Amino acid sequence: MKKVNQIALLLSAGVFLVAMSFGTAKAQAKPKGKEWKVADADAKKKSAVKNDDEATIKAGKDVWNVQCKSCHGAKGLGDGPKAEKIDISCGDFSSKEIQDLSDGALFYKTTEGRKPMPSFKEKLSDTERWQVVAYIRTLKK
Repeated sequence: MKKVNQIALLLSAGVFLVAMSFGTAKAQAKPKGKEWKVADADAKKKSAVKNDDEATIKAGKDVWNVQCKSCHGAKGLGDGPKAEKIDISCGDFSSKEIQDLSDGALFYKTTEGRKPMPSFKEKLSDTERWQVVAYIRTLKK
């Protein structure tokens, strides 16, 4: 009986992982949207917080979970529950393409937003936005 339970558990886990991969694949299948340019001055801005500080990353994750996860997903794969309603991809924050962006570029995009992503200039402080950038760095594959 114990072996049957173990097999059932493994099968359930396998089915769950397959179902999750379809959701991620579906999220990544949407078009990217138009290019989002960032001025050099903004891209060169340096973070006002330490990106490798545990408290900074935790604070960034807390903000992410409230403000970003619904579209970008828990792991930044662009598969949040609201992502289905958006015509373009919400991006894969674990990808090389996003991880290669400068901290300043990520901060700018979070600050300014563009449709369908809102601006967080008024919703989050500069420090909170920099903390989110620090958290985004932890999503690297």
